[in-house]
Amino acid sequence: MFNAEKPNLDDLPSTQQLLRSTAIAAGAAGALLLTVVLPAEYAIDPTGMGRLLGLTEMGEIKQELYEERQLDQQSSLMNDLMGVFVGSAQAQEAEQWSDEITFSLTPGQGIEWKLEMTKGAVAQYRWYTDGARVNYDLHGDGSGNSISYEKGRGQTGGEGDLRADFDGNHGWFFRNRDRKNVVVTLQLRGAYTNLKQTY
Repeated sequence: MFNAEKPNLDDLPSTQQLLRSTAIAAGAAGALLLTVVLPAEYAIDPTGMGRLLGLTEMGEIKQELYEERQLDQQSSLMNDLMGVFVGSAQAQEAEQWSDEITFSLTPGQGIEWKLEMTKGAVAQYRWYTDGARVNYDLHGDGSGNSISYEKGRGQTGGEGDLRADFDGNHGWFFRNRDRKNVVVTLQLRGAYTNLKQTY
């Protein structure tokens, strides 16, 4: 059995030295918190160094993504519940549609379908998913004009009348914001001359 030598008390740091080292470490940690962590993670930049280093912009993007995710999650529960009932009712209906297209979107993927319509023309539509959620933008462009008729986030279906405000292309941009593949069915009838995928 070996006996360790007792350390020399003169070689150990004094209480004052330990307190000073602790204060320096705490100061460095605080400086990093103010100049790096808060700007990069939360877009909070009390010193201005975060913007100078390009970290505040990173934090702003993170906060925007966080807010978008929160909005998607808030709307998902009600939409999921409604999707079960709406999907069952839609499956039982036997309405006639001029066009029906079904397409699949992977997570994050977007697609656009447009109708060629003249000013004042009306098309009836219905779309629904297999239960997963999508964001959509119902809009139009043409003849030097553009318009957004309706937008939705975290939706599983929609229906209504699309009345063209001007001659041009009018339709939907869908994006899958779920974490799984989504199958979307779009049904159409009414006053339009062509259905085409534009994106």
